[in-house]
Amino acid sequence: MALARSVAVKLINRSISATSIFSLEWAGARRVQAQRVRAFSALMSPPSKAVVYEREGPPDSVIKMIELPPVEVKENDVCVKMLAAPINPSDINRIEGVYPVRPKVPAVGGYEGVGEVYSVGSAVTRLAPGDWVIPSPPSSGTWQSYVVKDQSVWHKISKDSPMEYAATIIVNPLTALRMLEDFTTLNSGDSIVQNGATSIVGQCIIQIARHRGIHSINIIRDRAGSDEAKEKLEGLGADEVFTESQLEVKNVKGLLANLPEPALGFNCVGGNSASMVLKFLSQGGTMVTYGGMSKKPITVSTSSFIFKDLSLKGFWLQKWLSSEKATECRNMIDYLLCLAREGKLKYDMELVPFNNFRTALSKALGLHGSQPKQVIKF
Repeated sequence: MALARSVAVKLINRSISATSIFSLEWAGARRVQAQRVRAFSALMSPPSKAVVYEREGPPDSVIKMIELPPVEVKENDVCVKMLAAPINPSDINRIEGVYPVRPKVPAVGGYEGVGEVYSVGSAVTRLAPGDWVIPSPPSSGTWQSYVVKDQSVWHKISKDSPMEYAATIIVNPLTALRMLEDFTTLNSGDSIVQNGATSIVGQCIIQIARHRGIHSINIIRDRAGSDEAKEKLEGLGADEVFTESQLEVKNVKGLLANLPEPALGFNCVGGNSASMVLKFLSQGGTMVTYGGMSKKPITVSTSSFIFKDLSLKGFWLQKWLSSEKATECRNMIDYLLCLAREGKLKYDMELVPFNNFRTALSKALGLHGSQPKQVIKF
């Protein structure tokens, strides 16, 4: 018995080197085979938690949070792990079914945001895992933890950018920038006038104008806290801030002191507030309307057209973004993010964990009074 064991041990020892070589060759062949299999198998995203709605209607009634299955990452696709995304009024309007351009239902909510590249398709060369990107132009479906879209959708940004500003840089700041540039030539020393000055667009207009040496005349509502709002806007660079009741005078231009009459005005309120913007405008001036928060029509006197030759125009960022201006849009995004990094562009936001989405939504719907911009953090 002992002899048998000894022979067996000797046989094993003599064959061990050959066996090891065979094993290594077999393992190598398996690795090659596995690589070939992976080359032909689909790259998939992780499962994604998402806020979806299957029909249009009141957002707090129709949205729900579900887990979506993995999505194939094709050769030109980029899988992005979302970092943050805001709840904008236009997002709410899309869910309600009242926004002119909206996705087909069922749909994932959200329209802008910032994320980190998680994986890329085999044909993607300009982006790599770890890069920070934003969809530019904006793209529906940002209220989910992972987004898979063609590489052309994503714009790489500096990772030094404050996350919440990167998530919100397009819809509001870009609107402000485009309106300052698209309707008349403004030079340092010129003035603009606007209502809705406490809105994010309004705050961005004040700061970008100040950065360019342009004066701003700002109109705010009469309400509790108006003194604090005035102080805040002046801290951002506003030259003049008036409540609507302060402008119930015959000659509003007498309030301007040494500021030049503005040739350009912005209206996001409508009604009597829009009329106040018109009163400030110089001969041949232009008022640009980009919102209608009061839901009241704009009323213009006949004399404003005949004797002052005023022009009324509208601005809708969605239309501008759809006009083959992707490169120009991305250059402006980089410019705005640079201002944010330098502390020259700022506005109030509240970061809310994704799991608390309904709380953020209720604040965005105005159910808790005036609140900062709600930004979801994934």
